Amino acid sequence: MPPYFVRPLRPLRWLTGLVSGLQLLAAVWSSGRPPECAASPASRSRAESGVYNVWERAKAPQLRRYCDLVAGATSKLAGSTAMVRAALDLAREAETIVPGHAAPKVLEGRALAALGQKDAALDALREGESRDPGVLDDPTTLLAWARAMARAGRLAEALDAYRALLPRAASLPAVDRTSATVEAGLVALALGPAGLEDAIGALREAARDAQDEAESVAVLALAVALDRHGDVDAARTLLAARGHGDPRNAFEGARGKEFASIAPGEVPAIVAFALEASDAAGARAAWEQYLQDNPSGPWTAQTRARLTAQANRRAAAVRAKGP
Repeated sequence: MPPYFVRPLRPLRWLTGLVSGLQLLAAVWSSGRPPECAASPASRSRAESGVYNVWERAKAPQLRRYCDLVAGATSKLAGSTAMVRAALDLAREAETIVPGHAAPKVLEGRALAALGQKDAALDALREGESRDPGVLDDPTTLLAWARAMARAGRLAEALDAYRALLPRAASLPAVDRTSATVEAGLVALALGPAGLEDAIGALREAARDAQDEAESVAVLALAVALDRHGDVDAARTLLAARGHGDPRNAFEGARGKEFASIAPGEVPAIVAFALEASDAAGARAAWEQYLQDNPSGPWTAQTRARLTAQANRRAAAVRAKGP
């Protein structure tokens, strides 16, 4: 075959290699490993190696140290509070050694979030995302981002993040996968009528698959979502079948408190609705707490009308009894 039949294929080979390399770059973030610490390109094509030319600098001791620090911080984030603090120190050290990459800021944000420093966590995560939007291809980072947005009260942005996360949540540990579904439902519920369909869908899935505190929170929140949607009988039937015990207990444990931190304004409504059948006074107190916490929220008018209707029914019952 003459050479000119071969030459036109050479640019195509280069383009194929480049596309493959870019796809691999996305896969690096989705695995939680930053691109500057990807595996050596020795086994890749020349075109793919060109995409990863940062590894030409990998021979430098500072980059190797940086990657060790990033790996160490990542491994400690799932540990005890002391380990999370150590992860924070490692992330900050990595930033000083090779500044300007997204990974140290993302790890710093995740550590700060785990330590309860929500504002600082959000600032760090935003800085990481501004350096490389690809960090949000990693489901673990996207979950941290969604939680940070929710805890900062940026519910619409949080719901967008949860919507992006849930189809990719299979790679998360089971406990995080379930938590993400419950949290998405709580955020959507807090957004008001516009988020109600999302809330019902996410909470139905969570109520089906979750266990322990996550199941309790999902069931109770789903009942509220159904009631707000007008499916009153379905809400009551769900509570009768699965809403056992004092609903306040669902938010007492460590995991329940994490759920409460995602949409704290909704907790009194969830408690109030579940108490209505067994503790009218407790339900009224919880509804009043909800109005105090949400003086102008999307469900405030509905809640005021509910309390007014209940008060009218009580007054009518008293009158019917007579003197």
